[in-house]
Amino acid sequence: MAFKIVTFLALVAVARAGVLAPVAYSSPLAYAAPVTKVLAAAPVLHKTVVADEYDPHPQYSFSYGVSDALTGDHKSQQESRDGDVVHGSYSLVDADGFKRTVDYTADPVHGFNAAVRREPLAVKTLAPVVATKTVVAQPAYALPVAKTLVSQPAYASYAAPAYYH
Repeated sequence: MAFKIVTFLALVAVARAGVLAPVAYSSPLAYAAPVTKVLAAAPVLHKTVVADEYDPHPQYSFSYGVSDALTGDHKSQQESRDGDVVHGSYSLVDADGFKRTVDYTADPVHGFNAAVRREPLAVKTLAPVVATKTVVAQPAYALPVAKTLVSQPAYASYAAPAYYH
């Protein structure tokens, strides 16, 4: 019995090692040699910095505004830069009817500084009250009718309250 086990294990070891190849049927993909593909090196992109691209004193200025009566969206912004100094402001209309405006500046010496202002959109003026006497014709009323007490029939355990008509 031991001889059969040793022979079986030897055959399994030889088959696992790939020494015996199947003769009757072989798949063309099962035993194909691995294909080695030589990839060309990816091209290296170099960026050349031209001296004209760097601006030692940058300058810009922009502004925009939105006024949408349908949604009630009212806002605006403007900003300008001269070198390292930026000045600007933006504003919007709050839900309570005040216009909020933020004025700001930024520079390397003082950093970012902002000032906020709130101002009403429309100044409400009250008209002076003038005392006048207005005579309005009043309709004639009849004298009130006397109210009578109506008693309700009594039920088994419940007495209904009296109602006035």
